[in-house]
Amino acid sequence: MVEAGAVREIIFVDDGSTDETAKIAAEFPLTCMPGAGRGPGAARNLGWRAASGAFVWFIDADCVAEPDALARLVPHLDDSGVAGVSGSYGIMNPESSLARLIHEEIVERHAGMASRVNFLATFNVLYRRSVLEEVGGFDERYLKAQDAELSFRILAAGHALAFERGSRVKHYHPTKWGSYLRTQRQQGYWRVWLHLTHKGHAARDSYSNWIDHIQPPLAVLAGASVVLLPLAGVRWGAPVLAGLLGVAQVPMTVRLVRRTGRIAYAGFAVMSFVRAFWRGVGMMHGIVSRAWGRPSRLGA
Repeated sequence: MVEAGAVREIIFVDDGSTDETAKIAAEFPLTCMPGAGRGPGAARNLGWRAASGAFVWFIDADCVAEPDALARLVPHLDDSGVAGVSGSYGIMNPESSLARLIHEEIVERHAGMASRVNFLATFNVLYRRSVLEEVGGFDERYLKAQDAELSFRILAAGHALAFERGSRVKHYHPTKWGSYLRTQRQQGYWRVWLHLTHKGHAARDSYSNWIDHIQPPLAVLAGASVVLLPLAGVRWGAPVLAGLLGVAQVPMTVRLVRRTGRIAYAGFAVMSFVRAFWRGVGMMHGIVSRAWGRPSRLGA
């Protein structure tokens, strides 16, 4: 909870930790609340509803705020039409090649974002409590993409959203391919639910564009066309589609190498190419789940 640019209350929601987290948190002057293990949306709802102030600052558990992170967010709420404002990332584990690739992509995308955006990420975001109350907070069905889903409802209610790239929280980005790709599969799954529920955002948003959004379908088509290789007339389907997917990696890869001056970031093309297939798998699962009529816990 935030008042007048200063933190007045800290609420920590322990949503099913299995280590010493709760014990460590209890050593500090904060309110520790047990979560029900129902996902980040439910945990965040518990937290903000227990807060007593007019503004609520959300920070993810794997993030460490820089000293001026909050001070850079608060001025945006001087505009009464702004419901919330989010910031950017620093990096806590630059020794990992995978973490650096993930981080530099995020930095590049944030560098191109305007001061007014159409969704806010919850790793570092300041919201008016009154707006959270107005729209009912986070949709707890969403185990991923719940931040974008909330943003779309806030926009539909007539409020504006702001972005401040100078506000940063340092993040422990994934260092293992398995966990990273599993998260990408989950993202693909929940994006189907998100875009079928909130029409008009599937082509592009403040963070990504149509080149990004077309990659999971391309990956799905490339994979599916492999089984058609023996059939006459479609033998080039998989190579052509895979080639198009490869070409789609060029714009961001070039931007990363140009900005950093490091050819090592050409490795982004491989990372992004591979994750498109995992997002595609999640997307297909999401389509089936949506047709079934309810979210699957396998989307977790």
